[in-house]
Amino acid sequence: MSASLRAIADLLERDPRFKLEAYQFIRESLAYAHDVLRLHEAADSGASAGHPRHISGQQLCEACRLYAIEQYGYLAKLVLNSWGLYATSDFGEIVYNLIEIEQMRKSESDQKEDFDNAFSFENGFEPQFVVVASEDA
Repeated sequence: MSASLRAIADLLERDPRFKLEAYQFIRESLAYAHDVLRLHEAADSGASAGHPRHISGQQLCEACRLYAIEQYGYLAKLVLNSWGLYATSDFGEIVYNLIEIEQMRKSESDQKEDFDNAFSFENGFEPQFVVVASEDA
């Protein structure tokens, strides 16, 4: 088993609040933030050679919300809940667990509290309908 997989296995044993899928979801959401939403382009922090620009906890929470809706649609909240995710602060718990095992990095200004109450888990995954007026009306 690679050192990376061993670190994740140890983490899951030490902190059983979240399933492995929750950790994978956070990693995929980070990639989604960079590749699809391009949030790193709006960030003020500079990028060093070989390292992508930093995104904030709030930005990652929004990426998680949008990625969950894209992947799971109406079931997004149910799926995330099944992995132990019930609030945006849980995203922060996972990120800081990954930082602890050196699977993610943080800037000096980052705090776990940056993930608190980024959006309401209760209704943040509900579909957003837009009413468009018809010219025939």
